[in-house]
Amino acid sequence: MNNNIQYVGLNDINGPLVALEGIKGISYDEIAEISLPDGSTRTGRVVELEGDKVILQVFEGTSGLSLTNTKTTFKGKPLEIPLSTEMLGRIFNGAGKPIDGLGAVFPEKMGDINGKPLNPVSRKYPRNYIHTGISSIDALMTLIRGQKLPIFSGSGLSHNKLAVQIVRQAKLSDDDNAQFGIVFAAMGVQHDVADYFKKSFEESGALERVVMFLNLSNDPIIERILTPKCALTVAEYLAYEKNMHMLVIMTDMTSYAEALREFSSSKGEIPGRKGYPGYLYSDLAAIYERAGVVEGSEGSVTQIPILTMPNDDITHPIPDLTAYITEGQIVFDRELDQTGVYPGLSVLLSLSRLMKDGIGKGYTREDHAPVANQLFAAYARVQDARALAGVIGEEELSEIDKAFIEFGREFEQKFLKQGFEENRSIEETLDLAWSLLAKLPESQLDRLDEKLIEQYLHK
Repeated sequence: MNNNIQYVGLNDINGPLVALEGIKGISYDEIAEISLPDGSTRTGRVVELEGDKVILQVFEGTSGLSLTNTKTTFKGKPLEIPLSTEMLGRIFNGAGKPIDGLGAVFPEKMGDINGKPLNPVSRKYPRNYIHTGISSIDALMTLIRGQKLPIFSGSGLSHNKLAVQIVRQAKLSDDDNAQFGIVFAAMGVQHDVADYFKKSFEESGALERVVMFLNLSNDPIIERILTPKCALTVAEYLAYEKNMHMLVIMTDMTSYAEALREFSSSKGEIPGRKGYPGYLYSDLAAIYERAGVVEGSEGSVTQIPILTMPNDDITHPIPDLTAYITEGQIVFDRELDQTGVYPGLSVLLSLSRLMKDGIGKGYTREDHAPVANQLFAAYARVQDARALAGVIGEEELSEIDKAFIEFGREFEQKFLKQGFEENRSIEETLDLAWSLLAKLPESQLDRLDEKLIEQYLHK
């Protein structure tokens, strides 16, 4: 390749982009080293090719670059990060450089951050569940190994707290001697949020099984676009080559999409819906699809992307496209959150599409699926009873409707509401569900068969 050709001078500088002309033999996504007259270097990535004209995106920004004596060398390969099992317990910036003061990582190999496409035929169907210790998730929107299950939140809700609790409590259900690790990627977060994540993981001792990527709000947007890719490259390496089960938590995908929009407009591309680039769908899909279980490997990659919906609008392009690509969603409810229920998750808007095959006998407990169905049905009936009570007053309701309203209160206060330190086993969660269902007349438990009612309700 052109490893030894050095191009002197630039044709144009625009925001984070620089243009060069008269370049040959370069490929898209290739990395370039840009040398400044003072001896310092910056990294660029080829983002557009047209004839012999190349547009480079400069990671560290273009301030201080000169049109005349900047020197550019192309490396002949895409951006790679060093990969090693030593990365567990370490903290990196968004581009994969260590920021914890523990020195460089000695790589077992280098990995292309764009990942390798998975052959659809070699994908295995996700089966076993991941225990989070949070009743509403484990019982009603179960997370399955190899699934991508996003959390839709709103600004100011407690999604960061929930992310920390999941990192601290998540574990494999059945085969406890299998290795489990977490990759945590934060994009565009404020300093205080980044410190909160760091401190929480260190204090709980969870950090030793976490690889952490932190991209702060004042870091370059280019680095923000690389953060999820670096995180997933590490997760894929540990999962498919080291046979670990990896959970990847990415927060906040809205910051990522906004960085993409900013970058797209500086390239002068035609904007799509709400100013986001037309390729937002395929770009998000390229990230979310890097999850799954692959034949021939013991490991798995499970994703929980977290995104804050602008103005709590679930039809906004980011949550809308995310819901298309992923297998379900966990939605925060602002009203519940404000009444002090943590985690205030909206039961009726949330679902996990892979849940049905990873629960029940041999996975969780034989009564899991019917109990979950009964809780959904009963809570939907609670909403109807509340709407009716809003019109005619609670005293005028039938006895059955009053029972449902009482069930709704208890369900929110005892089942959905849970302490930040509280880690409930799946047995505790299901037993709690039965004790709440016992408050309803037995005639209303139409999703449970006689045998289960006999076994669990009259215990």
